[in-house]
Amino acid sequence: MPRFKDVYAVLPVSDHAAAVAWYERWIGRRPDTEPMEGVAEWRIAGSAGIQVAHDPEPAGKSTVVIVVEDLDETVGDLTERGVECGPVQDFGFVKLTEIVDPDGNKVTFVWENPSPE
Repeated sequence: MPRFKDVYAVLPVSDHAAAVAWYERWIGRRPDTEPMEGVAEWRIAGSAGIQVAHDPEPAGKSTVVIVVEDLDETVGDLTERGVECGPVQDFGFVKLTEIVDPDGNKVTFVWENPSPE
């Protein structure tokens, strides 16, 4: 089995500058690296990250799921940053909400109930 080092979710966008500004707002900082023109990367957890890449044709058709420790805290933080969250859906064993970038890519935040009924 291969030994994996990092995992990046790639979100294609049509307007790179607008997307970077939007992702900076919800992540709370500039990209960790911009390895080439039209690409910005943020490490968001351990060896996992998000890459925003200028690629207009598939822009807006991606989804990334991020598991969080506290969904209410995440929603509050996003709201403070001016990032609109969708309604919180509670399925008992998980709760989730999503945000949508300017192109329509979805970022879903999930909280997993440690003791589901």
